[in-house]
Amino acid sequence: MREVTRRRWRVTFDVLLWAFLSGCVALDAPLNPHPWELVYGLVSVTLAMVTARAYPAFSLAVGMATALVVAFGWGGRVAVWEFFLMVVVSYLAGLRLTRVRAVVLSFFVFAVGGLLLSLLLPPAGFDAWGAMLGVLAFAGVAPCLLGRHVRLRKELARAGWRRAGEMESRHRLVAQEARLRERARIASDMHDSLGHELSLIAVRAAALEVAGGLDDDQREAAGQLRAGAATATERLREIIGVLREDAAPVEPVQGDPGELVDRARASGIEIDARLDSLDGAPPMVARAVYRVVQEALTNAAKHAPGAAVSVTVTSTAEATDVRVRNAAPPAGPLPGASGQRGLIGLRERVRLVGGSLQAEPSGGGFEVAARLPHDAAPAPEPDDEVVGQAARELELARRSVRWSLVQAIVVPLLLFGVVLGGAGVTFLVQWSTSELSPEDYARITVGTPRADFAALLPKRQRSARPYPEPPQPPGATCEYYGTGRSWVDGEYAAYRLCFADGKLVSKDFYSEDTQ
Repeated sequence: MREVTRRRWRVTFDVLLWAFLSGCVALDAPLNPHPWELVYGLVSVTLAMVTARAYPAFSLAVGMATALVVAFGWGGRVAVWEFFLMVVVSYLAGLRLTRVRAVVLSFFVFAVGGLLLSLLLPPAGFDAWGAMLGVLAFAGVAPCLLGRHVRLRKELARAGWRRAGEMESRHRLVAQEARLRERARIASDMHDSLGHELSLIAVRAAALEVAGGLDDDQREAAGQLRAGAATATERLREIIGVLREDAAPVEPVQGDPGELVDRARASGIEIDARLDSLDGAPPMVARAVYRVVQEALTNAAKHAPGAAVSVTVTSTAEATDVRVRNAAPPAGPLPGASGQRGLIGLRERVRLVGGSLQAEPSGGGFEVAARLPHDAAPAPEPDDEVVGQAARELELARRSVRWSLVQAIVVPLLLFGVVLGGAGVTFLVQWSTSELSPEDYARITVGTPRADFAALLPKRQRSARPYPEPPQPPGATCEYYGTGRSWVDGEYAAYRLCFADGKLVSKDFYSEDTQ
């Protein structure tokens, strides 16, 4: 159903686009006295739009052919409908063509064909060929390259999304693995602490079983207690053995943060420590305090060698706060990126005791701060531990795609503006250097040799010719010059001087407002 709807939208879009281009032909083509332009324009639009999806290269060739036919078939005129048609079909072809070979080939075929026609059709000449090249470049090639660039950027963006998704999934797997390892480490701690207590219970029950002064029922109860404690110890060992994925931890079960700080100082780390007693803290909280200090000191030694470290442990009846901060490393961090597993596991440890953990840069260094309540349930497990490097790279890729699209639109427009500005400057220079003043024109008389008044003529001739150009006298060569009229008037006007055998045989004035 979705594919059918998509196909209907495509057909609707193509029909509306065909109607728009056909309307451009119907409005613009009748301005030309040649009636065949209207027929040719409608046929070209229909043929180009019908083949735009299935045969984009052929559609592009049809669009470019309009520049050739209109320029040389109808007096070098640049039609509005031709420009719109070429822009549309070229952009669509760029979106659908996988190679630019068809674009380059079509451009050179019509460029060479236009050159040949300019030699075979003198009335059109090189002016029509230059106009055709400009239209082919800016209305044919540029939109096609723009469409191709947009298509490649979309494909790159889709590939980037897939890659970012893979990286994000990998990050989630790493975070989940770190959490599971931390839980296994906590299970190992439980085994070491609870197993020790159960073993003591079994030893005391065994001593009670052989003690004197007990009747048989009491000895039997003590034996059952000893057997139950031994069975619980064995089952605990089996369960923890299943959970444990790595080697058992070598640090003590109830590690002392003070001893940990002393060992770190002995290794050469400068530490300023203020540690409260943890006698009033629950065992799991005390163990979490030890792990926070241990992980923070390990990260400081690894990523900020030589930096001073401050360790603060503040314990009250309700909660214990831990804050470990290292200054900026004097010589920079050691090479190698952190996998973030230690912090992920630490977050899991803190979460299970209902606490919160913050680990972030601070003042050029890094700070790890945890708040551990003494009587709290485990905090809810987050859906996603952190945004991760993949999401950041994805956002950068998204910005790059948007900026690249802006560049793809702005750069051709700027290029077109530069070319248009250059053409305007050239036009103004040519216009101002081809002016023949009315006074000098009046001084020139028919039958005078050209050499007698050559000093009055401008250095250049007016490139524009009246349309349609009037016939020349037999055997004469005609020159066109400006009349002194400003280019802002918008109406064409020129003087025509025709020479035969070096003498002026006719002089004429042509103007659109007097025709």
